[in-house]
Amino acid sequence: MHSVVQSVTDRIIARSQATRAKYLAALDEAKANGVHRSSLSCGNLAHGFAACSPADKNTIKAFNKANIGIVTAFNDMLSAHQPYEHYPQLLKDACHEVGSVAQVAAGVPAMCDGVTQGQPGMELSLLSREVIAMSTAVGLSHNMFDGALLLGICDKIVPGLLIGALSFGHLPMLFVPAGPMKSGIPNKEKARVRQKFAQGQVDRNALLEAESKSYHSAGTCTFYGTANSNQLMLEVMGLQLPGSSFVNPDDPLREALNKTAAKQVCRLTEMGTQFTPIGEVVNEKSVVNGIVALLATGGSTNLTMHIVAAARAAGIIVNWDDFSELSDAVPLLARVYPNGHADINHFHAAGGMAFLIKELLDAGLLHEDVMTVAGPGLRRYTQEPRLIDNELVWVEGPSESLDKEVLTAVASPFQANGGLKLLKGNLGRAVIKVSAVAEAHRLVEAPAVVIDDQNKLEGLFKAGELDRDCVVVVKGQGPKAIGMPELHKLTPILGTLQDKGFKVALLTDGRMSGASGKVPAAIHLTPEALDGGLIAKVEDGDLIRVDANSGEVSLLVDEAVLASRVAQQVDLRSTSFGMGRELFAALRSNLSSPETGARCTTTIDENY
Repeated sequence: MHSVVQSVTDRIIARSQATRAKYLAALDEAKANGVHRSSLSCGNLAHGFAACSPADKNTIKAFNKANIGIVTAFNDMLSAHQPYEHYPQLLKDACHEVGSVAQVAAGVPAMCDGVTQGQPGMELSLLSREVIAMSTAVGLSHNMFDGALLLGICDKIVPGLLIGALSFGHLPMLFVPAGPMKSGIPNKEKARVRQKFAQGQVDRNALLEAESKSYHSAGTCTFYGTANSNQLMLEVMGLQLPGSSFVNPDDPLREALNKTAAKQVCRLTEMGTQFTPIGEVVNEKSVVNGIVALLATGGSTNLTMHIVAAARAAGIIVNWDDFSELSDAVPLLARVYPNGHADINHFHAAGGMAFLIKELLDAGLLHEDVMTVAGPGLRRYTQEPRLIDNELVWVEGPSESLDKEVLTAVASPFQANGGLKLLKGNLGRAVIKVSAVAEAHRLVEAPAVVIDDQNKLEGLFKAGELDRDCVVVVKGQGPKAIGMPELHKLTPILGTLQDKGFKVALLTDGRMSGASGKVPAAIHLTPEALDGGLIAKVEDGDLIRVDANSGEVSLLVDEAVLASRVAQQVDLRSTSFGMGRELFAALRSNLSSPETGARCTTTIDENY
């Protein structure tokens, strides 16, 4: 193993000793109870299978065949989740083929950050992860199930499903993806039209046409944002079948993989031949594997919160120092937009997950000795699925990249590190992704332009007040303030300023999109303004340094001056949600800091 990867892993194991032991003890106690539905009363059990067919009732009553719960994030407004409409029946039929049964255990909410970007609904985005986690746990709470299939892809949905699933970690569970939509117009062209619209050079019709050609059909968006980062993470952590992440929804291979996933989770139950609880698949080594793969591909910064939160649900304590130290040691092997011109379909065609995992394993950057839903050992994931004579088989993946501009080898990386940097200074701690930021833009020292609402930036831009070097400071955006919305709406404006030759950066206690790109963005700043963070005292014109090279984020103002300032009051607005605003405020006020995963302490026990 690479010395840094081993060192970080050992540190996480030592740090997590007490909480992990408590979690595993709870798993052992739950496993010792045997088939859970055997403890149900006759009335309980009758309620549980009342709507089943006679054959399924007999199977469930027998206690010697698996009953699989399906937790689905289907809705047909999300392109990524629309394919899930017909999955339940397909999965049930596949379970029947191996003598088992499946029931839909729960539906979970699934909002789209692409729809809510720049809108008031975005303030509910991070909170929705906690709702999804609770909804998953509620669905699995009936003691009817021997395992579960988890149907989710995007943003907060996968982390929420995973956190909820780990609260029932004594059960085997397997994620079932739906795959990305086929490639539309290049993402770089979409970004170009967005900037031209921001400058008033094209009208809304031209903008909508470009957006529609990019987001054009069922399937996950094709850029390498949070949704596709989720899929990559799940596969490398061994939580879905090898090579299943990026097969398009209408590919015949997709259906074959789905059926195999259903049959495989039956084998993983206590009644099967390969009993493998999800709480044992997710361990310290598999969590490190997920982080390493994310760093090696320039994945979404949102995962710096979600991995922390999901790991904690399994009793594993991970922090930003772990991410930063691993990032310094892990080379960047993929160039997928916004880190390059290609999209996720190009990555898949160039060799995809099989090649990536092989390279990282061979370099000692991934732990091979882990348990996965496909069996022991991560080496299994260097194979690719194929349909040969209508039979699903796995063959060895490519030994070389088929497109070295998109996917490269450890021996010739795009850059020597993963591009994720931990920033520290008198402003606190923040993360920055620099894999898409040119070297010339990685150090910005400029006067602050302070706003407390992302919508105010457009007015300043149109008035010409931003035509200069500046660090745009968006305060009062943290989890306890307004739910930590993504601020992707700022990207076209900041990108335009950068293209004009100005030195610009973003500093915020909020988030950027998983697709954040060429503009340096110091995000997830903690402590947030509402928690006494120094960002609350930043004023227009203050000199700020954002240095992605040295890892510094500092307010260059005399301490005596800062001591005399009163922190700006944070506007806890929630009027956008009408009658739901009180519930929203209650949930929001219980969110922890982003460095601890921004977990909602009212719903998620920190000592799972």
